[in-house]
Amino acid sequence: MKNYEVMYIVNASVEEEKRVALIENLHNIITTAGGSIVKVDEWGLRDFAYEIEGMTKGYYVVTTFTADNAGVKEFDRLMRINPNVVRYMIVNLDQE
Repeated sequence: MKNYEVMYIVNASVEEEKRVALIENLHNIITTAGGSIVKVDEWGLRDFAYEIEGMTKGYYVVTTFTADNAGVKEFDRLMRINPNVVRYMIVNLDQE
């Protein structure tokens, strides 16, 4: 298992209950694949530095987790096709 950090932005127009469920479902992808969530830091609603697809705000979440390669690939695939995730970046914390 390797250590990773993902920062993702949820569309600001998503209602609070749906946003909480979305974040939980995204984290369940990692745990279902055998990984574990180490830390979740919700930064909240913030302005973008520039407009993205007509949006000027988004809900930022930073999650630290452990997973194997297959789990990270599946998480990456599902993040890419999720319409409520505006942007995301996965960083391997073990690389120097």
